[in-house]
Amino acid sequence: MSDRPDRLVLVVGVATEIGKTWAAAATARRLRAAGRAVAAWKPAQSFEPGDPDAGVTDAQVLGAATGQPAGAVCPPHRWYEVPMAPPMAAELLGRPPILLDHLVGEVTWPPGMEIGLLEAAGGVRSPLAEDGDAVDLAHRLDPDLVLLVADAGLGTINAVRVSLAPLSPWPVLVLLNRFAVGDELHERNRAWLHERDGVRVVSDVDAVVAALTAPRP
Repeated sequence: MSDRPDRLVLVVGVATEIGKTWAAAATARRLRAAGRAVAAWKPAQSFEPGDPDAGVTDAQVLGAATGQPAGAVCPPHRWYEVPMAPPMAAELLGRPPILLDHLVGEVTWPPGMEIGLLEAAGGVRSPLAEDGDAVDLAHRLDPDLVLLVADAGLGTINAVRVSLAPLSPWPVLVLLNRFAVGDELHERNRAWLHERDGVRVVSDVDAVVAALTAPRP
């Protein structure tokens, strides 16, 4: 991995469609507004081409937030036009198999980045390559922080607990996405995770930015 950022953040989710890209992009925009040098990387992306409900791809969203071309966020040969896990999409499209070694070798950052946001695909254990998922990627890249994006409603505690187990080697910050202040379930989920499970949990992007820009211990 060339030009590793000062702080490498792996962005993962407890499931697909949980808001990882939105969270990473919102974080990047706020970091840039604060004068921080930030870039994004997505090893592979799959999507439904021409779907008016899908809008732009993850790489385009992240690129717009960081000021990078979409092809500099996710290499064009890692764009898979089938809404499946990337290795499944590659197989269906008749493309070469995706191997973790290849994805790791392709990670590239602009020089001088303070913070790098690397977004995986799907959930923590969703296949990212034929031989690896986000946890395997973390073992290879050793991020300084894992940002785990979860929903705030029913099922949140179980989803977070299950996802945290394989991420234990790294510091984890849980973002409860779509959190509604005053919603009793959301508030109780946050309190349970923090007070009973000892999870470092936040409920808005500003708190994520504060965590990423705080001095290291």
